[in-house]
Amino acid sequence: MTNNSANPAHDLSSNDTARTRVFDALDSFRIEVPSWGFANTGTRFGKFVQSAAATTIEEKFADAAEVNILTGAAPTVALHVLWDMPGGVADAPKIRSLELKYGVRAGSINPNLFQDQIYKYGSIANPSAEIRRQAVDHLLDSVAISKELQSPDVSIWVADGSNYPGTQSIRKRIGYMEDAFGEMHQALEPWQRMLIEYKPFEPTFYHTDIADWGMSLELCRKAGPQAVVLVDTGHHLQGTNIEQIVTWLLHLGVLGGFHFNDRKYADDDLTLGSIDPYQVFRIFSEILSVDADARKAIAYMIDQSHNLKGKVEAMVQSVVTAQELYARAALVDYAKLAELQDSCSLVDAEETFRTAFWTDVRPLVREWRMARGFPADPLAALRESGYVEKITNERAAAASKAVSSYA
Repeated sequence: MTNNSANPAHDLSSNDTARTRVFDALDSFRIEVPSWGFANTGTRFGKFVQSAAATTIEEKFADAAEVNILTGAAPTVALHVLWDMPGGVADAPKIRSLELKYGVRAGSINPNLFQDQIYKYGSIANPSAEIRRQAVDHLLDSVAISKELQSPDVSIWVADGSNYPGTQSIRKRIGYMEDAFGEMHQALEPWQRMLIEYKPFEPTFYHTDIADWGMSLELCRKAGPQAVVLVDTGHHLQGTNIEQIVTWLLHLGVLGGFHFNDRKYADDDLTLGSIDPYQVFRIFSEILSVDADARKAIAYMIDQSHNLKGKVEAMVQSVVTAQELYARAALVDYAKLAELQDSCSLVDAEETFRTAFWTDVRPLVREWRMARGFPADPLAALRESGYVEKITNERAAAASKAVSSYA
């Protein structure tokens, strides 16, 4: 590893330019947390239950609010329709009351097209017209929820596909999806968007109906201008250059947002930056290299499953990591980098890029937090607050009481 300790770029204490860049970047950076990230989740083999896990939508809002209070960067919480609003639009008044009570707003609305038993052979791409109709109606309900809560984004993941060659018509299923997304797009208000996610495999393993960004892009184009692509950093084959995909989507004006998580092998749902922080930095750098107008509509969201780590702790850790990596990306001298790239000064260009990544921005990020009225160390503040111990005791007691009442 190169020793850059003598490089002035690494001494930020008196660097006004670096301070301004980092402060401006953090002032504008917001990342959404998922309601399901605070609940008990697991693998296909089972789940490990945590006493502090949220079991109600109010507990999820409470946990999300705590993350936002500590980090100052997570003012919205993504909702999963069937898990958080089983009553659909009728549950909107309850959500609005929770927004007022906890000071965080409802974020992206996430339909559920994978849980119902009728979706065994697909949802919007199912061979059955009746099942497709039910799936599309759920998408339309999600649009209605989005309107009612004034939350503009409806984020769609379609788990459809097949496990064996010849068992489904891939061609027909493309048409089914085009019809479904076209109908959904027609229901959108001008201020709403639909974000279409892609995933190469899982739960199906022979073919997935929306397997890569090209398929998602074409479905967006067919649906209409308010349909944009959603990039999940865990949903790529090994070795995929995700930042190149991000750059193409930026270039085409169809990058809707991200689901951030990390992975070692597949869609592992590990905490952001825990395996490859350099990748997240590279993604942020591509975004920050374009003008502000081109990036202002990009939605950042965490989408992780914390099976072993404490739920709230892991979420705070993820938001903090995102802030630090975004701050590092803000330190890249993009004008200088462009000159070096154009002159093919390879080593100097790479060092300009890498120096920003290796810079320890934590002192400046702490300074920003204190200047904005947030704890200098969010994780330490969480532990000192006793919040996790409090919810662990309260929720364990409530669960025990519920079991006793049932018995």
